[in-house]
Amino acid sequence: MARIMIAEDSDEIRLLLKDLLKIGNHKVVAEAVDGVDAVKKFNNVKPDVLLLDIAMPKKDGLDTIKEIMATNPNAKIVMITASDNLETITQCTEQGALAYLVKPFDSDQVLTSIAMALDEHTEITN
Repeated sequence: MARIMIAEDSDEIRLLLKDLLKIGNHKVVAEAVDGVDAVKKFNNVKPDVLLLDIAMPKKDGLDTIKEIMATNPNAKIVMITASDNLETITQCTEQGALAYLVKPFDSDQVLTSIAMALDEHTEITN
């Protein structure tokens, strides 16, 4: 069981992720609806894995991952995106993301991404 934080501005997607994480016996330890809140909660909670949306208010996911990785270089982050374009994926990888999920996703994709993030020898995948 991993301690997971969800940073996603969509109530519907957060609820879906929480349900999918229950299937994998993971525990949601924090939720954030914008990038500013995500940084603060990440630093307080120190989750095993952060599921981080790219398109969020106040601070987008790319700026959020930069800030988190600057103070927590071993953070394990899975990006959530509505776009699977190569530029976005490259930016996520360069900032330290270990995996990414493209909306819409299913339980297998979520659980596999978390497992890959927890494995220190992962490469980015969807």
